[in-house]
Amino acid sequence: MEILLLAFYAVGYFVLGGADIGVGMLLPYLGRTADERRRVLSTITPLFLGNEVWLVAVAGVLTGAFPLLEGRLLSGLYPVVVALLIGWIVRDVGLWTRGRVDRAAWRATCDTAVVAGSWTVVLSWGWMFAGFLCGVVDRPLTEPAALLGIPAIAVLFATHGLAFAALRLRGRLRTRARGLSGTSGAGVTFALTSGGVALLCVSAGLRLPLTQSTADPATLALLTPALLVLTPLLVAAQVWMWWMFTRPADARTLRSMETSN
Repeated sequence: MEILLLAFYAVGYFVLGGADIGVGMLLPYLGRTADERRRVLSTITPLFLGNEVWLVAVAGVLTGAFPLLEGRLLSGLYPVVVALLIGWIVRDVGLWTRGRVDRAAWRATCDTAVVAGSWTVVLSWGWMFAGFLCGVVDRPLTEPAALLGIPAIAVLFATHGLAFAALRLRGRLRTRARGLSGTSGAGVTFALTSGGVALLCVSAGLRLPLTQSTADPATLALLTPALLVLTPLLVAAQVWMWWMFTRPADARTLRSMETSN
């Protein structure tokens, strides 16, 4: 059960959070002017913190139910984890503070932080996943052939973000984002990229020594019921948030998002 819960949270984060990371990666392409970039970022600013709750849940389950594996990952992949955290913080600071100062230079700096942070995050995840797929969990992968998987993973996240942007944007920005979807439609493309991200996540997870790293039965007897109670609440909150915020944003919504962030 603990493995299924970990997989559920991990897939949830990478499908949901992977979309806003992908939008941040492609911000220079999607938004050619300051106003266009503001509109592009408005597609993810109401959602990114809620999406990150799933990652917090992953970390909690990993620490509580698989403490031995959590220790191996943190100690063995320390440089990658540090890079991931730095990129995460830089991106979130850029998203949080972009609207705080009404100066073009400040907004440009924040946009740069969002792009640089998003790329750092996705390349860090790609580095980890490439190692997991090769069965390497206690050191950063350095084999040149295996490292070729990192740009492929980055492309997957970028494509996922582009499909999400096509669902949320309007006008010429939507046309720009829908270049990937073609006649199939943005919804179909987003479903396909979501499936690709989920498949990547599950494939990497199957290579982890989860069954050999579980906590003692007494700990699991306390942790599992709590997770089973909290999981429906998390799913319900996520569904409500997406229902509220994933419709294309109009001008008034854009102004309110800019003011609140």
